[in-house]
Amino acid sequence: MKTTSSWGVGALLLLALHLVYVVDGIGVNWGTQASQNLHPSIIVQILKDNKIGKVKLFDSDPWTVNFFAGTGIEVMLGIPNNQLATLAKNYDKAKDWVKHNVAKHLYNGGVNIKYVAVGNEPFLKAYNGSNIDTTFPALKNIQKALNEHGIGDKIKVTIPQNGDVYDSGSDGPSAGNFRSDIRDLMTQIVQFFQDNNSPFLVNIYPFLSLYQNPNFPVEFAFFDGGAQPVNDNGISYTNMLDANLDTLVWALKKADAPKVKIIIGEIGWPTDGNINANVDMAKRFYDGFFKKMATKKGSPLYQENIEYYLFSLTDENQKSVAPGDFERHWGIFRYDGQPKFSMDITGNGNDKMPVPGKNVKYLESKWCVFNSDIKNMDRVPANMDFACSNGDCTSLKPGCSCSDLNQHDRISYAFNNYFQMNNQDVRSCDFQGLARIVNVNASTQHCFFPIANEIFGREVGIEDGNHFAVFEERNKDVGIKRDFGLSQVDGQLETIG
Repeated sequence: MKTTSSWGVGALLLLALHLVYVVDGIGVNWGTQASQNLHPSIIVQILKDNKIGKVKLFDSDPWTVNFFAGTGIEVMLGIPNNQLATLAKNYDKAKDWVKHNVAKHLYNGGVNIKYVAVGNEPFLKAYNGSNIDTTFPALKNIQKALNEHGIGDKIKVTIPQNGDVYDSGSDGPSAGNFRSDIRDLMTQIVQFFQDNNSPFLVNIYPFLSLYQNPNFPVEFAFFDGGAQPVNDNGISYTNMLDANLDTLVWALKKADAPKVKIIIGEIGWPTDGNINANVDMAKRFYDGFFKKMATKKGSPLYQENIEYYLFSLTDENQKSVAPGDFERHWGIFRYDGQPKFSMDITGNGNDKMPVPGKNVKYLESKWCVFNSDIKNMDRVPANMDFACSNGDCTSLKPGCSCSDLNQHDRISYAFNNYFQMNNQDVRSCDFQGLARIVNVNASTQHCFFPIANEIFGREVGIEDGNHFAVFEERNKDVGIKRDFGLSQVDGQLETIG
């Protein structure tokens, strides 16, 4: 391995050359909870072609990370929540993690790693405090290990936090403070950030405010001036983002950490899965957001150019829908790297379609559809439930892109998604004789029937970058049996050290 100093010179030169070709401040999240993921080389090409200079990952799989070597793209590595306990209680494990997941990539022409994200929204109220005792110790151990490797001045730790770690009630941003149940802990964390020059990473979603609160003023989620201003301490707020950021600014001040840099870790708008999740509203949100970012003025109290990571790069059809069906539709690109709508990431009025993924390979042009010759529909409900439970039917919900399909097409959509998610295994298009395979595109004017991406291999012998296993599904009530195919066991890539 090259020395740290030689890596530093090479990486800085590479970064300087690369920044000429990227839009200042813009990054993107790339998640992999999908039945078939794009090859990392295609992801790198999409980022470079669209002048996106930063990527935030949710793991640190070395095989994947290595594809960013030599690109100059800033990489934020992720440590999943289920690894926090081990890294918190065992410093040797933290040292090994840094050695195998960070240091090995740092050589002349290597990976431009900028941050390590320790956990992912670990203090969400829904987690019932399960990460309270492990997150901060893990964070300190990772930073200590980075320092010991001589790279702690260049690579900083942070914690992606949901905006629910602070609030202001109904009293405006100036009443902002960290949540009472974690206030002491958050104070220690942000003071550590300030002492170590680490940023506060916050995920902000105006869409979720609209989704969770039927009384939320819709215009306040956007940036085009239609909202009724909210006044607080002489400051007029016309959008949720500014109000949220300034609430955090006040919380940091009250925690005696006013100098901590703020980065938006996730922000975006979904395009399906809810009546307010569609292409038109997503485009409206992004158009306004990019124009705002282009001003480099931040919020009223945080008047600095803000780094941000869009959520997300591509759709993920295996994300949990517990928060809502929209969870599988956050991508600005479809699952196959095709852009959904035109945008101007520079914010300067140059609206155009993003450059799509290149050399994307698909499986055969065939679809699984309902056999219209079937007259007895008694077996349809159970089979459709099975297809939707094990596939993806989020676009069929009321107000969504495929909600207007007739009965036969709705069944076909469910069957086809299951078929494609199981890599077109012929046994996944049976459904007790209700389905058949066709070679004519089953898509309608408003509803897209996908074709699966071709599975790629990888050098470590794990197919498609994920762990797979043969599975068996049974439904005793209707006698359905499935015993075939490759089903993703874990949506997150595991570290291969």
